[in-house]
Amino acid sequence: MTSVPTPIPSRTQFVLEAVKHRILTGQLAPGQALVEVELAAQYGVSKTPVREALKTLAGTGLVVMNQYKGVTVRMVDADMAREVYDVRLLLEPEALRRTVRGKAGLDAAREALERADAAADTAERSLANREFHRALYVPCGNPLLARMLDEVRDQAALVSAVAWAADPSWEREAEEHREILRRALAGDADGASLALHAHIASFVERAFPAPRGEEMPI
Repeated sequence: MTSVPTPIPSRTQFVLEAVKHRILTGQLAPGQALVEVELAAQYGVSKTPVREALKTLAGTGLVVMNQYKGVTVRMVDADMAREVYDVRLLLEPEALRRTVRGKAGLDAAREALERADAAADTAERSLANREFHRALYVPCGNPLLARMLDEVRDQAALVSAVAWAADPSWEREAEEHREILRRALAGDADGASLALHAHIASFVERAFPAPRGEEMPI
């Protein structure tokens, strides 16, 4: 029986998701080289889908392509982390406020929180936490606002992976997530938004403290 070759776009998507997962769960560390021929061998594909997948990851800010150094996982420093989290602070609490005011369903957020609590490892917990945050802003009623937050979502997850590797703080953040969801389910749009703002700001400030006099905006 002759097998049907997998279309190139599907192969590219497969490699893209596999490499992204390894980056966002810390299996591929910031600064680590991503060699096309090695990845092609690992995933059983040619270099073409690997190359296309890496270009897409570069576009989302997860990898850096350099003419001389090749492709590497993006390094995370305080400037990068605070830039990404500043965008989240500006947009995500407002998106949640609109979600709550619009009385949108939050079952997906509750389920993601339950998956995070029951996670068997840090990778599973990290992915569930990402879904929790996304479930809060996607129903905001403004697709453009949701897409803007999606654009920084992967970079925020990379920042989190680096921070958690240095200082796991799951329990504190899980408690903050529960309080955010509690306020949202109670219909307290402003309270949920303020709790989310405090959650985002405190995380990046703990992980990447600002120089004195340059604290994150409140």
